[in-house]
Amino acid sequence: METRIDGRTRLYALIGSPIGHSGSPAMYNYSFRKLGINSAYLAFDTPLEKTEAAIEAFRTLNVGGFNATMPCKAITAQCVDRLSPAAELVGASNTVVVEEDGSMTGHMTDGAGFFRNLKEHGVEAAGKKIVILGTGGAATAIAVQAALDGVEQIALFNRKDEFFANGEKTVDKIKKAVPGIGKVLIEDLDNTEALQGFISESDILVNGTRAGMSPLEDIMPVPEEFLRPELAVADVVYNPRETLLLKKAKEAGCRAAVGGIGMLLWQGAAAFELFTGQEMPAQEVMDKFFS
Repeated sequence: METRIDGRTRLYALIGSPIGHSGSPAMYNYSFRKLGINSAYLAFDTPLEKTEAAIEAFRTLNVGGFNATMPCKAITAQCVDRLSPAAELVGASNTVVVEEDGSMTGHMTDGAGFFRNLKEHGVEAAGKKIVILGTGGAATAIAVQAALDGVEQIALFNRKDEFFANGEKTVDKIKKAVPGIGKVLIEDLDNTEALQGFISESDILVNGTRAGMSPLEDIMPVPEEFLRPELAVADVVYNPRETLLLKKAKEAGCRAAVGGIGMLLWQGAAAFELFTGQEMPAQEVMDKFFS
């Protein structure tokens, strides 16, 4: 029997579907034990149509907070009482904190986790120019956080498919919310001339697409000749740990080639700090669960 659990144990949770593969319960519960925090973390498989009911149940049970993964992030943002600037701009929330008065604040830690991962690899984003490939959830969170963190320029690239309009909306939201930013734009990923031009003048290149992920392991999201030593390259893909893009970045002598596994760790660490006010023992968690 778990001797930590008593009448004062605070519950934290994960909702989404499917979530049987999630490493979050192990990561959070290990951190609670390590820091002596009287809390427990459970995963609840929650389909989209039951998200609102799950959140109302959390209100009734007065949980400490919860994480939301796909497909629940967008509706979670609609169900909470207030949103952080990043969550409001993204239009989704992956972390919800229950305040002392019982109200809920929705946060989005994906972008913060991405840039903390870059920082851990010696790459600072403030004042820099960044190219982001893709307009899905991860790419949008990264673009929004980049703007909030004070980058000079954001160039989004996506093929003109059904997701291109999402990128256009992200650009408009950023321009209105962060008027001091230098330049924010979106271009067609198939416009290789524009892509090469922006990469040639940028400091950071981010792959926010599925290129490099199984079964697309042999796909490069950009031509390898666009890579150069002055460029820092980062991937949101973490399986495989070293994507073809990162391999080619290393061969090109890029100043950094950063994999996605650290983003996974640090977005969880950001959520943990929001929940508890304490720093997650991140290096131990990385060694134990992500190595």
